[in-house]
Amino acid sequence: MTDQPFDRILKKTLDDFKVSRSEKRVLQQILKELGADEQQRDFLRHRAFELARSEVLGPQAHGVLDWLEAIVKILDADQPAADDAEQDRAEAFFSPGDKCRHAIVGMLQRCRTSVDICVFTITDDRISDAIVKARNRGVAIRIISDNDKAEDLGSDIKRFEHVGIDVAIDQTDHHMHHKFAIFDGGITLTGSYNWTRSAAEYNQENILVMHDPRIAMRFQAEFDKLWKALR
Repeated sequence: MTDQPFDRILKKTLDDFKVSRSEKRVLQQILKELGADEQQRDFLRHRAFELARSEVLGPQAHGVLDWLEAIVKILDADQPAADDAEQDRAEAFFSPGDKCRHAIVGMLQRCRTSVDICVFTITDDRISDAIVKARNRGVAIRIISDNDKAEDLGSDIKRFEHVGIDVAIDQTDHHMHHKFAIFDGGITLTGSYNWTRSAAEYNQENILVMHDPRIAMRFQAEFDKLWKALR
């Protein structure tokens, strides 16, 4: 069972010794989908303690214990009712105007562990600045984009590569036309909006932000499939 999604997200949350709200929702959703009985929960508690034990003798012992307490609370809960409303929350934004850009930048500023970005073209320096700042504070970032747009005047793909962000470019004769991003493994941002100044200032575009780990898992699977194919 150590190769199951619950085990992978446990290891991911242990990276910074914190369990974010979105990570908590992902763990709760996996427990729900597993239909975990008490025996399975006991196994997962044991797994959490195993992971903590490997870290607790190091300088981060206090953070590890805080992480372990958060995980045990999730496993001891009867059901994830407290976060159901948050899980179902969705927000819509439209352009022209600043609302779509503000939504993207806000998500980049609030994310804590990871961002996977799959966008046709990125030329808006205000968004690119937020991507670089997130990377500089330790957020793991991967970017997929289209080869035709990566060479456009104003494209920030080379900038991302220069600062050490992992980038994959679609080199096929067709377009990688997606516009989505997954934040902290549990929040999805998608819509027609390219991450450009034209989209903000002139175009009729939209963005939808979904706080639903079930949706995020679907988009994550698509991102991972593309990433593997393009690397």
